Amino acid sequence: MSEGDAKVGTGLTHLDESGTARMVDVGDKGVTRREARAGAWIKMTRATLDLVTSGSLPKGDAFATARIAGIQAAKKTWELIPLCHPLRLDSVEVDFHVDLESSRIRVESVARATDRTGVEMEALMAASVAALTVYDMCKAVERGIEIESLGLLSKSGGKSGEWTKEA
Repeated sequence: MSEGDAKVGTGLTHLDESGTARMVDVGDKGVTRREARAGAWIKMTRATLDLVTSGSLPKGDAFATARIAGIQAAKKTWELIPLCHPLRLDSVEVDFHVDLESSRIRVESVARATDRTGVEMEALMAASVAALTVYDMCKAVERGIEIESLGLLSKSGGKSGEWTKEA
């Protein structure tokens, strides 16, 4: 197996043979179209959710602010996660879906790049920072908001191909 080809259970690609952290050499990997989707849930009271959806928060439009924050975060992933490669992102999308019954907001992000390594971390960064930004926009009216279930939903491209989280 060559560098960077490890799969779950066969080795950790960010450790060398002596266990020292290292950046994976992706120089010999092929450039392919890559996409990753990530999501998180934001749980809050119904009163706060009503303020968010009506655009009545004291700080303004939470969704617009969080969307821009998520996109910006994806672009800076390599600066914040020590062993990530800087990628030239083709696009980043951040969307919000309101679930009134459970008083939650679903944050979903999609990151795309044509590169030598995947965009999973960029999608996760976008979803997490967007969720944190919603919290920041709402904290003046509710401090007990919870961010739940941040995770990768799917990825495609590269040598390992397609992966989708089981429901």
